[in-house]
Amino acid sequence: MKSQRVTLITLSVADLSASRRFYFDLGWEEADGGDNKTIAFYKLNGQYLALYDRAALVGDIGIPIKQRATGAITLATNYPSEAEVDAAYAAAAKAGALQMVTPDKTDWGGYSGYYADPDGHLWEVAYNPFWPLDDSGAIAGDA
Repeated sequence: MKSQRVTLITLSVADLSASRRFYFDLGWEEADGGDNKTIAFYKLNGQYLALYDRAALVGDIGIPIKQRATGAITLATNYPSEAEVDAAYAAAAKAGALQMVTPDKTDWGGYSGYYADPDGHLWEVAYNPFWPLDDSGAIAGDA
C-alpha cells in the first residue's frame, strides 16, 4: 500500500461546541462517527477532517500538548475562480473567522487569502490557475 497519502487530519480544539458551530456556519456537514462530546468528523474528498476536544486528545495520546501558537501549518481549500475565493472568505468572516490576509493576487500567479478558525488554525482560500479542479473540487490530473 502506498504510504504517500493523508487519510485524516485532526485539529485540537478548546471548545468543541464552538468549533462545530463555526464549521456548520461555513456550510460544512458533519459525518457520522463523532460522539458529540469529544470529536466531530467531516468527510472530505477521500479523507476526513476531525475536530478533537483538546483534553480528550491529550488523554488519547498520553502526553501533554504544549501550549503554542497555531500557524505552524496551514490548511487550504482551492476554488476555480477568484470570485469563489472572495465568496469563501466572506462566508468564513460571517461565520466568525478571524480575518488574517484579505484575498489578493499572489507573486506566484494565483489569488489567495487567509483566515483563522476559533482555535487559531489557519485556513488558506486560493485560486491556483496551475491546478485545475474536477467537479468534486479535487485537484484534477497530475497537477
